Amino acid sequence: MQSTYNRQGRSGGGLRRPTRRGRSASGNRSSSSSRGGSRNSYSSHRSGGAQFNRNRPSSGGRGGGRKMPTFDPSQFINTNPIEVKEEVYTPKHRFSTMGLNDRLVRAITGMGLEVPSPIQDQIIPEILNGNDVIGLAQTGTGKTAAFLIPLIEKTLKEYDRQTLILAPTRELAIQIEDELKKLTRGFKIFSVVCVGGVNIRPQMNALRRKNHFVIGTPGRVLDLIKRKSFTPAKVTTVVLDEADRMLDMGFINDMKSILSATPKNRETLFFSATMNKGAEDIVHSFLNNPVTVSVKKKDVTDSILQDVVRYHHHDKFETLTGLLKDAEEFKRVLIFGSMKHSVEKLAKQLSTSGIIAESIHGNKGHSQRQRALARFKSGNARVLVATDVAARGIHVDNVTHVINYDLPNTFEDYVHRIGRTGRGSKRGKALTFVQSSGS
Repeated sequence: MQSTYNRQGRSGGGLRRPTRRGRSASGNRSSSSSRGGSRNSYSSHRSGGAQFNRNRPSSGGRGGGRKMPTFDPSQFINTNPIEVKEEVYTPKHRFSTMGLNDRLVRAITGMGLEVPSPIQDQIIPEILNGNDVIGLAQTGTGKTAAFLIPLIEKTLKEYDRQTLILAPTRELAIQIEDELKKLTRGFKIFSVVCVGGVNIRPQMNALRRKNHFVIGTPGRVLDLIKRKSFTPAKVTTVVLDEADRMLDMGFINDMKSILSATPKNRETLFFSATMNKGAEDIVHSFLNNPVTVSVKKKDVTDSILQDVVRYHHHDKFETLTGLLKDAEEFKRVLIFGSMKHSVEKLAKQLSTSGIIAESIHGNKGHSQRQRALARFKSGNARVLVATDVAARGIHVDNVTHVINYDLPNTFEDYVHRIGRTGRGSKRGKALTFVQSSGS
């Protein structure tokens, strides 16, 4: 196999996007340290950048109807990411001073949460005051607890209230309920998860009982409404979590149908990383004088090491396995593929080659996806291969590398993918496979 990467590092070469200074959690610009140091390169012959042919499939010559990428990944080579110095946020509150139930405060501190994150500090009082809110925040900012904590408090005071939480994926819905259960252990607060990919009958049966929180994906929730198993007229509060992702996945009509069936005097909490036209339409149609809280994290395109990996058409898989053989560096790897069948095939090929890998994609059932994710989180599988849609809402700590084995379609997809590494204070790496010209 011809070597297409070099771990020894060299100076110069490659087209780098002009880096911006990172932003602090409060949205203000923050300083960065010196950008000096050696450049560790995974690509060869990068002079002039990688100008790939957009009329050619990005998956190494494979045909099909996949939408072609609309950006050049070589523009985002950043082999010397800046060290972002986050501004220290000084919260105005502590959980113990927000007027919360003592038992709830003990549950919060029992989870290791002493001081509210910026979005928690700013948005919890607004929700407690009954305001509709728009929370502009990415994953990893503490937004789930930011809406769960005040809604739990309200439920403890008003036991008959019901909250409906809509999320883009079943995995995110399950994670929200897991956090809810940790915060409400022993409180006699009940919940149900309503998602597709599993038998609807147990969910219909569960909805016959009292549920303070109904957490689900829009398609399944709407199905349950049509079957008259769920009565939206009883909903007190609606939470739209990762609303931009739900809109991207084509749920806008389902979301509008569900919201239209809930009482007009409900509270509506809207959380999104971005505010596009579809999101603005939802906000204008269904929120009442909302308070907006915007919390921006560091710019992942500046703070994550990014590089391209060159491959020839006939040796793409061998190039990948050559990288992954360095188990000390590539400890926990998330690989993105373009299509369900290719993701499944790649995971099997890796396992056959001695690299234990799992896969998640739309053709897998709910229990299969959960088992694959559990094996990846536990370290029993070093590699998880996923499609973009299947990976949304999945949060796994300590991912050392994200590998774009197939090119993402858009820059937004690229940022979403690579943001799965380098979370919090950890430094991550993102590598994008680009076919060498003429191969």
